Amino acid sequence: MTASLDLWPIGNCQVSALIDTSGAFVWGCIPRVDGDPFFSALVGGAEPETGLWSIDLEDRVEITQRYLRNTPVLVTRHRDANGGEIEVIDFCPYFRRNGRTYRPVAYARIVRPVAGSPRIRMHLRPTCNWGNACAVTIGGSNHIRFLSQAMTMRLTTSAPVGLVAEERVFRVEQAQYFFLGPDESFSGNLAETLEQMLDATVTEWRHWVRGLATPVEWQDVVIRSAITLKLCQHEETGAIVAALTTSVPEHAGSQRNWDYRYCWIRDAYYTVQALNRLGALDVLEGYLAYLRNIVDNARGGHIQPLYGVLGEARIDEGVAEKLPGYRGMGPVRVGNAAYSQVQHDAYGQIVLSNTQAFLDQRLLRMSGLADFEALEKVGERAWDLFDKPDAGLWELRTRQSVHTYSAAMCWAACDRLGNAAQAIGLDDRATFWGQRAATIRERIERAAWRPDTERMSATFSGDDLDASVIQLLDLRFLAPDDPRFVSTLAAIEEGLRRGSHMLRYATEDDFGLPETAFNVCTFWLIEALHLTGRSAEARALYEEMLGRRTQSGLLSEDIDPASGELWGNYPQTYSLVGLINCAVLLSKPWNTVR
Repeated sequence: MTASLDLWPIGNCQVSALIDTSGAFVWGCIPRVDGDPFFSALVGGAEPETGLWSIDLEDRVEITQRYLRNTPVLVTRHRDANGGEIEVIDFCPYFRRNGRTYRPVAYARIVRPVAGSPRIRMHLRPTCNWGNACAVTIGGSNHIRFLSQAMTMRLTTSAPVGLVAEERVFRVEQAQYFFLGPDESFSGNLAETLEQMLDATVTEWRHWVRGLATPVEWQDVVIRSAITLKLCQHEETGAIVAALTTSVPEHAGSQRNWDYRYCWIRDAYYTVQALNRLGALDVLEGYLAYLRNIVDNARGGHIQPLYGVLGEARIDEGVAEKLPGYRGMGPVRVGNAAYSQVQHDAYGQIVLSNTQAFLDQRLLRMSGLADFEALEKVGERAWDLFDKPDAGLWELRTRQSVHTYSAAMCWAACDRLGNAAQAIGLDDRATFWGQRAATIRERIERAAWRPDTERMSATFSGDDLDASVIQLLDLRFLAPDDPRFVSTLAAIEEGLRRGSHMLRYATEDDFGLPETAFNVCTFWLIEALHLTGRSAEARALYEEMLGRRTQSGLLSEDIDPASGELWGNYPQTYSLVGLINCAVLLSKPWNTVR
């Protein structure tokens, strides 16, 4: 079967897995999201023989899949030609106990007989050390061990362990339980414990969703996107990764294969901004703790575009030679050299992420004077660098410019520092940062505006079209009725819109001309259409984007404007942020239905 992005994520904010439409695990890393892929079939070629965990019903004729309501717990129903049926429940345990969150490096599967006399064959063929076969030992009567440099994993099961190990067919006459986790003895009754874990995990997620302030329309879209964004947070540290995968290309044969399993300051800012709109403050609080450590370690100096989930500054980029890539389209990259790039927008995003903590009285830990003083060091960097060249938010590898988006983010850093100062009664600092923001604004307006073409250029030096300039609206740099924004939006639509989709830019970069549209840019367009009075058009375009989602209700990074096929890493936080923000913006209010 050809690899596809029609995948269902499960996870517990420590590990995750992607499950395909046959019910097989095809991607999942240990001991955390940026680790060694224990399930690597997604990037293992068109006909993967390893790196997967499948439960195949003999003579299967139909499969249906769904999540348990308001959870990332997946139920896959298999039916055979003779009326036999099984139900497979897949989840990663996640719940509070003994005052701590239980989120083990573990995957649980429960196989229940539903009808007839179903017979299954299990293929558990993990990979270790980036595409190599794992050393396997059968230990005792109930478990199999898989030896990896990352960590040794143990499958504990109530099923006949020899039949599982040898991939033999057996009848499912009662529920069978599988717990793939750390190499330690499973304490307690396996069936009872996994049923309890399932109930506790479902309850935990439903209570989390219950706290979301969702719009009245598109609630299912918003809830599924929010759950998946939370799965992209490494809860131990608060880091938020850009996606759960590496090296799914931006389009066929493009070589634009990047490892997104790290925390981009930019992507994380957009994620917490979207979840804040829903009141999911736990993600914000965790991320702010992560950011405080990043800022402390920078000691007032350079902030990288991205860091590891434990705050690692060095993320060397290499290639996993044993893995052929998504549909054989390598390379499979490990690490991301963009960590060493200069991208000045990060200073703005750090301040923007932190500003709420000076104002929001719901937070367990509000920010104070010491936090403000630390942020001022970030603001100083924004002030020093706002009109200096950088690689830009699209991370160009071979050239630099002074990017309008980066400069505007530096403006936002100074502007919001003024707001934070006001909130804690530092009037002199509010005036100081307000004056700096005004100076940067004047420089951007003078350097980026092109009177001949009546648009804001993406760079200070050229007359470049780039969808990122739409973000001047979200940053409150330009108002929706500002004639400069209206004419800029018209130019961007004319130059970058491809039917219902938006390109980032339409000029050659390090890898030639882009061929796919960037999904979040389409959502930026939808927001701009609504705010400039074209609401009916915005709703129609949003509904069309909803039709592009996978069966699980999610989106990847890119889409082919002609075929509608999804490309790029998955699930992509940017795209999920767009789904949430546009739903919140476009939905009719609750008081219209109450």
